[in-house]
Amino acid sequence: MLIGRASKLAEEQVVLFLEDGSVFCGSLFGSPNGVPAIGEVVFNTGMVGYPQALTDPSYKGQILCFSYPLLGNYGVPKKEFDEFGVLKHFESERIQVSGVVARWVCESPSHYDSQKSVSRWMEEQGVAGIKGVDTRALVTRLREKGVMFGAIAQDVEQAKNALKERTLTPEFYKSVASRKITKFVGGRKGKIALIDCGYKLNILRSVLKRGYEVEVYPYDTQTKTILEDRPQGVILSNGPGDPRIWRETIELAQSVIDENIPLLGICLGLQIIALSQGAKTYKLKYGHRGQNKPVIDLKTGGCFVTSQNHGYAVSRDSLKATQLAEWFVNADDSTVEGFVHKSKRCIAVQFHPEASPGPFDASYVFDVFLNITQR
Repeated sequence: MLIGRASKLAEEQVVLFLEDGSVFCGSLFGSPNGVPAIGEVVFNTGMVGYPQALTDPSYKGQILCFSYPLLGNYGVPKKEFDEFGVLKHFESERIQVSGVVARWVCESPSHYDSQKSVSRWMEEQGVAGIKGVDTRALVTRLREKGVMFGAIAQDVEQAKNALKERTLTPEFYKSVASRKITKFVGGRKGKIALIDCGYKLNILRSVLKRGYEVEVYPYDTQTKTILEDRPQGVILSNGPGDPRIWRETIELAQSVIDENIPLLGICLGLQIIALSQGAKTYKLKYGHRGQNKPVIDLKTGGCFVTSQNHGYAVSRDSLKATQLAEWFVNADDSTVEGFVHKSKRCIAVQFHPEASPGPFDASYVFDVFLNITQR
């Protein structure tokens, strides 16, 4: 199936080829050195927040399609740091996606804080994109068929060869995590250990702003090492890939729960905790990726709009045989969006309470967790 055509013949023509044989034509933007770009093709429904989305480590190994037709209108902000020394405006130090798909890309952005266009930013970081694509048709196909691997390439033949040679190993996904312990000082209320599976910077900032010191640990840190530093609580971060590949972190979660140290899981962190307690995870047809995902708090009956980015979920039925009780459910499809441990100091959410991008309706989850650490 051949869909769409490029509008500017002077621009380099490329294709987005999907595993099911679909071909979407368009023009190259970003870096020519990023071609061919291979990855799981997914879509995000947010209208804004592309600097945060493109730098979200959870997108590692994925080609991201923006369903909103305009990309880059307000450019890319300059690199600056907050009072804690944490990078502002971005969720990691670099673009994490393998490629980008867009309908229209603004090459002359207008914003007082803009330093460059998104195309130039991608070119500097070696990331390729395809524009001029009928993104509505692409999103419809992914919704109907499910997310699948694809490639941005010069032609179909190059794309097919690239897909045959892909090697997205567990080590590839885990490469987003740091390999050293890093300390950040936010206040004197206590110390929180953040386990890095590819954490978003606003998770770190959200804890620092509440007056806590944070130490960031690699995903495979031994429980003994963390206990020696005597943290008041532990946070398991978001991250990319199938949660089952994070075996060391699953064992860590089990140990932390056994020690009854307060534990908060966010996104991938929730899935890791669930696996550590005997629950099961499964792959969603096309995931939850956007800034307007409604969840229901089963304790209060309140409904909150949340930011989400995940392609896996926890089986509701599998929770019944564990000590985990549902806390939040998705208002659209009733999938698990949060749980609490029935006897240990452990809570977890599938959405992103730190937002960035998105609404801060559910940021109180951090306060719930930090209150637990004070008991």
